[in-house]
Amino acid sequence: MTKSSEHKPYVTIAINSYRNAPMLRLCIKSVQETAKDLDYELIVADSATQDDTRDLMRQEFPSVTFLPDKKNIGFGAMVNKCLKHAHGKYIFLINSDTILESTTLHDLCAYFDAHPHIGILAPAQKSFSGEIVPTYFRFYHPLTVVYRRTPLGRLPFAQRHLARFEMRDYDRRVPKEVDWVIGSAMMVQREKVKEVGGMDPRFFMYMEDVDWCRRFWERGYSVVYVPHITLYHYYGKGSAAGGFWRSLLLNRLTWIHIESALKYFIKYWGAKNPRKQ
Repeated sequence: MTKSSEHKPYVTIAINSYRNAPMLRLCIKSVQETAKDLDYELIVADSATQDDTRDLMRQEFPSVTFLPDKKNIGFGAMVNKCLKHAHGKYIFLINSDTILESTTLHDLCAYFDAHPHIGILAPAQKSFSGEIVPTYFRFYHPLTVVYRRTPLGRLPFAQRHLARFEMRDYDRRVPKEVDWVIGSAMMVQREKVKEVGGMDPRFFMYMEDVDWCRRFWERGYSVVYVPHITLYHYYGKGSAAGGFWRSLLLNRLTWIHIESALKYFIKYWGAKNPRKQ
């Protein structure tokens, strides 16, 4: 591993963390164990940093570039901090609640080397029970949010709409160009990021990954999901917890999601789908 600004490592692994020191420890160890023979650097951006995370990084991982923040600055802002400090040809952005498998990094880098036209490359994400969690979608329509957030989603026409959004027609055995992928695990090329720019700071949480993928497509760079490359992700749905009315009335994450969706639709109102399908 290298931290030198003069040396350009092959890959940067950038971990985004929020108040979960035990999972962060496991994530870092999985990176160190699986990237031993790669020229890499490791960056951790942590939001609303607590003492246990500071102690962990200082005592157990002093050689890792650590970017703490007193405030909860949001997911996109953490990603952008990592991007500013990254030197690798490739940048692998992951959440701290992910665990890499033995070949995750090697396979992603090899796939990118063989397909340099790609803008964003995403592995499959598995729950710790081994189930593949869908992390690839078509672009949102305003009705998508309505159907996913309200009881209307149970109706037949809404189910057809959601089936298309969730790409249920996709053969998951083969790599696939998709509209967007969830930001909890995505690899990008640093040179393309310079062209496209970082994540839009208008999105505090949610929709920043949708927006970023869209901007890569607008530049002519594809977003590709590769099902045979995998990692583990402790996958939670905090904004959907508690049922519709309880979620709507009491869950702060629900309102953040709705606010981000409104910002996204305003930003792209009247715009055409950037994908050449």
